[in-house]
Amino acid sequence: MATTTPLVPPLLGDGAGNFRISIVGNSGVGKSTLAQELSAILNVPYISLDVLFFAPGWRERPGDDFRAAVRAALDGNPRGWIVDGNYTSKLGGIVSDEATDIIWLDPPLLLYFPRLCWRTFLRLLRLRPPCSPGCEEMAREVFFSSNSIIWWCLSNHSTVRKRQAELYRVDGVHVGGKRRRIGGWGGELAAWKRDVEAMVLLR
Repeated sequence: MATTTPLVPPLLGDGAGNFRISIVGNSGVGKSTLAQELSAILNVPYISLDVLFFAPGWRERPGDDFRAAVRAALDGNPRGWIVDGNYTSKLGGIVSDEATDIIWLDPPLLLYFPRLCWRTFLRLLRLRPPCSPGCEEMAREVFFSSNSIIWWCLSNHSTVRKRQAELYRVDGVHVGGKRRRIGGWGGELAAWKRDVEAMVLLR
């Protein structure tokens, strides 16, 4: 599955130097990490959908409130933003329609699943911040619940890949769209980030 072409820049933007970037992919693929890195490189805010959706104690924000919070976060940053997360069933096209670039992280499960397990273990020990303030990982939820992030990762790997592959097929940069797939074992992602940094230096 081709992901780049020599004529396509690493990020498209809106033509006026602004970048609105949505990062999608399965749980644990590195969306938040990349979002924070791009935020620093491009000097635009990072917006975490998890933080906007989950209140302390894993309470889910009602749909209308969630959409309003996301809308306000996007509108409050007209120079651009980096958003990580999927939430398409709850948000529709609020993020994807306005994004100038959609980055699909699609590394092998064998690469990112161990990293997810390690991240979860660190969160259980309170050695790493939770995905949203006040939403601490609990052993019973991690190991004995249908809501387990570990189970979610395993059971949704193929589903997310199939859904994103179809979106990429019709809206990928290789066909003039705004979606970019980054897969592999890390080398492709590292090279792409170097290209983004070089692009910023030339602006």
